[in-house]
Amino acid sequence: MSYPVTYYCPRCEAVVELEREGYLADKSVTPYPLEGWTYVGADEDVEAADGVRFVCGEDGTLRDDDASGCGEPFYLSYVRFEDGEAVEARPESEYVRLGR
Repeated sequence: MSYPVTYYCPRCEAVVELEREGYLADKSVTPYPLEGWTYVGADEDVEAADGVRFVCGEDGTLRDDDASGCGEPFYLSYVRFEDGEAVEARPESEYVRLGR
């Protein structure tokens, strides 16, 4: 069964809403992706990856129709397990994001 879940954009605090299954456990919402996590867009199969990449105000997920959002991406990351243990997360560094 899916449920509407809301998240705040970490940059402008606009509220986005996503329909998703209740068994998924949220780890964090960050302005940058977590290193090693895979993300899908909010309009894709959100259970098929380690998290969701939102584009604030541009992907149709804003909860308030009168809000505009900031247009910047942000990331919902789910708890990930490997060998029965939760994986430690760290944001990608500026160095990694620039592809160097």
